[in-house]
Amino acid sequence: MKISLPLRVLVLLLLGYAAGVVPVGRLHAQAERKSPPVLSADALQKIEAALPAEAVKPAQARRILVFWRCEGFFHGEGIAGANHALKEMGRKTGAYTADFSDDYGVFEPANLAKYDAVVFNNTTQLKLPDSAREALLKFVREGKGVIGIHAATDSFYDWPEGAALLGGLFDGHPWGAGGTWAFKPDEPAHRLNRAWQGKGFKLQDEIYQFKAPYTRADRRVLVSLDLSDPATGGVKQGVKRTDGDFAMAWIKTEGKGRVFYCSLGHAANVFQRADVLQFYLDGIQFALGDLAADATPRQP
Repeated sequence: MKISLPLRVLVLLLLGYAAGVVPVGRLHAQAERKSPPVLSADALQKIEAALPAEAVKPAQARRILVFWRCEGFFHGEGIAGANHALKEMGRKTGAYTADFSDDYGVFEPANLAKYDAVVFNNTTQLKLPDSAREALLKFVREGKGVIGIHAATDSFYDWPEGAALLGGLFDGHPWGAGGTWAFKPDEPAHRLNRAWQGKGFKLQDEIYQFKAPYTRADRRVLVSLDLSDPATGGVKQGVKRTDGDFAMAWIKTEGKGRVFYCSLGHAANVFQRADVLQFYLDGIQFALGDLAADATPRQP
């Protein structure tokens, strides 16, 4: 008799429980939730070699919560690469200490109060409880930070305030993960664009286009796709926007708090580049309130 994949997984878990390997309380969680893969020693070494040497000195000890739960597509390698980079970057530079979780319970107000910023690392199709939604909005509006990595914008289709907080919703990725695409800093001299040294750059990654609530009216766009590049500008299939506005990273304010989003991060290779990690560090420190940068909305 052919056993379906979900039933096969359940059988394996039950056998593990019978052998004393899997606690019964974790059966449901393990059957439904995935864990990031273990990256090779070489991949981890490349991430560590690309880490910034130092950070802006924080005003006080900072702690960030890195949340990586997925209810939809699971960017396993991207999550693993970002988690390792974020952990080691905080440790090396002293900018922050990082905790990691995929449990919705971390958004309980008493627990959330321990943190200065929340990072949504490649989260997809999240179903935050109402209490968690309220706590997160209060958290940032009263002065804390939110950071979104890559698929974070694939998270809040049924929560308009959450989509507005991050700044947009995923609307496809015409620029696929197998391609190398060109990018340009919208303002080369902007404080948070120092990683690019005033120049455009190319990178293999999966790049999103965004739909409402994306708008330049409420944020400062930092980096966009460079459509003057033949390969990048030549992509037509799946492109929905007609205005040529394909932002890749931005900052914005929410009440007294700060938001930084960057769509780079589909796979671990992205976190093996020194310029990308410097960009992420600066964006995180902006969200934490330790690196001052102009977030005034600016039209192209």
